[in-house]
Amino acid sequence: MSLQESCSPIMEQLIFFHDHSFLIILMITILVTYIMTSLFTNKIINRFILEHQMIETIWTIIPGVILIFIALPSLRLLYLLDETKNPSITLKTVGHQWYWSYEYSDFLNIEFDSFMIPTTDNLTSDFRLLEVNNRTILPFKTQIRLLVTAADVLHSWTVPSLGVKVDANPGRLNQMSFYMTRPGIFFGQCSEICGSVHSFMPIVIESISKSSFIHWLSTN
Repeated sequence: MSLQESCSPIMEQLIFFHDHSFLIILMITILVTYIMTSLFTNKIINRFILEHQMIETIWTIIPGVILIFIALPSLRLLYLLDETKNPSITLKTVGHQWYWSYEYSDFLNIEFDSFMIPTTDNLTSDFRLLEVNNRTILPFKTQIRLLVTAADVLHSWTVPSLGVKVDANPGRLNQMSFYMTRPGIFFGQCSEICGSVHSFMPIVIESISKSSFIHWLSTN
């Protein structure tokens, strides 16, 4: 009910699937509530009934059909999340205790670390515990491949409005792709408990136009 506004096609599909599943669960809840209420309130009894094959068949088939209606869009989404086709930019993200480092290996090895700005240094317009000293700059309407790993312990690179959550495992390179549909600033955080300062390693993605991104590359 309180998902962030989507800025990628994958997140839009995730929201649609959430609404689809929520509607089915709501219908099941209403039906079960009605049946239980009617059982408690009516005066119809049958003390001698032992079994009823028709009822048992019905309440076995109906849940199976409902699960199929939930499983099919879920499997489709899983395949879409794993698909990486013709990426234009590759961004490598490395999780540390307790900050993120980024590498634009396609562009002369541009690298930087991204630390959270302390609350005492926040400006009035900044978001508390979410602002960083170096934002990750990426162009929108561009297919981006994300490579995620960790240097020490388990982390998880997560940006809800992009529909992206990738585990960062030491010694392993995980891959995911995303496509931003509009400009903006999108916030995320580490979603894997990684130590005492786990709550203080935010992620900030700044989505800009391709021309502005090229200008940013030329100045770095």
